[in-house]
Amino acid sequence: MEFRYSTEENAFRDQVRSWLDENLPAGWQGSAGGEDEDWETSKAFIKRLANRGWVAPAWPVEYGGSGMSLMEQTIFKEELAYRRAPNGIHIIAVGFVGPTVMTHGTEHQKRRHLPGITSGDTFWCQGFSEPGSGSDLASLQTRAVRDGDDFVVNGQKIWTSYAHRADWMILLARTDPDAPKHRGISYFLLDMKTPGITIRPLVNLAGRHGFNEVYFDNVRIPSTNMIGELNRGWYVATTTLDFERSAVSGVADAARQLDDLRAALRGTGGRHQNLLAQLAIENEVARGLSYRVLHLQQQGAVPNYEASVAKLFTSELKQRISSAAVSVFGLAGQLLPSDPRAPLEGSGALQYMDSVSATIAGGTSDIQRNIVATRGLGLPRA
Repeated sequence: MEFRYSTEENAFRDQVRSWLDENLPAGWQGSAGGEDEDWETSKAFIKRLANRGWVAPAWPVEYGGSGMSLMEQTIFKEELAYRRAPNGIHIIAVGFVGPTVMTHGTEHQKRRHLPGITSGDTFWCQGFSEPGSGSDLASLQTRAVRDGDDFVVNGQKIWTSYAHRADWMILLARTDPDAPKHRGISYFLLDMKTPGITIRPLVNLAGRHGFNEVYFDNVRIPSTNMIGELNRGWYVATTTLDFERSAVSGVADAARQLDDLRAALRGTGGRHQNLLAQLAIENEVARGLSYRVLHLQQQGAVPNYEASVAKLFTSELKQRISSAAVSVFGLAGQLLPSDPRAPLEGSGALQYMDSVSATIAGGTSDIQRNIVATRGLGLPRA
């Protein structure tokens, strides 16, 4: 692959940067309170992206994209993540739902759901994890029982990001309780206005409400809302997870954290230059791993263990950077944004608490290592 950007790609990056200068709120540095607390700001920004045709630039034009190359989309994602643009609440729709529907959905499902994503009118959440089925997702117990033209769903999901804001959910449910656990799961699209859904907030370690518990009490889903084949939803879900783990936005966000930390440490006599250099090198490694995923996508492949390598390294790197952003300032590094004495305006402490989930969300580090071992290195399962 070519390791340099073309003239056209560099020009596109400049174009994106200029557009962000004009369309982000004045003085925007990202929200310390989380995007959920800036819901109206997020919706307005996503609408501006939609008007520009940039919600999902590499999607086909008939689904609301701009037909750009995957490289251009990667550049676009990097720039938005580095500037902490308030579009993260739409990443599930753009990054997970859209690619999965395009890969496995019917033509009707594509035309029904994809335009709402690219117009910024429809928001999605992901109903995968359960209280007893996080790392071992295939052990999930939420049931979907066939009843005429519908499936009736009962059960519970947890850690459901933005469920209280979402219009639709991608849902995994067990449709054959007697089948081996990976083979009795089906994949559904669920309208969140359906009767029988209860959403309860979960507040995380940093005091933010993004997560939720979701309960299903005889919730009816039309059979036409199933993606893929009955009882074969696990294999559709692995496509979603592979797209989730490509990591390029995480790398750009880590680069921004590192640049902010470097700026805050200027004038300290170079005491931390070795640490900063080490983290900068690791960030370039993470970027290379995410670009490997991009290269596979450019070849028409769906990355698997390669995406797990990128996700594993990047999530652990973000924890190392966040830990450094707290520790180098001593006790003051623990101060939150509410304290005017806080270094980095308290963002270091918030990022440190947020980073705890980095090696859990999207599949734990242990799960990623297992995928790399079995699918990448061909090692036998334990």
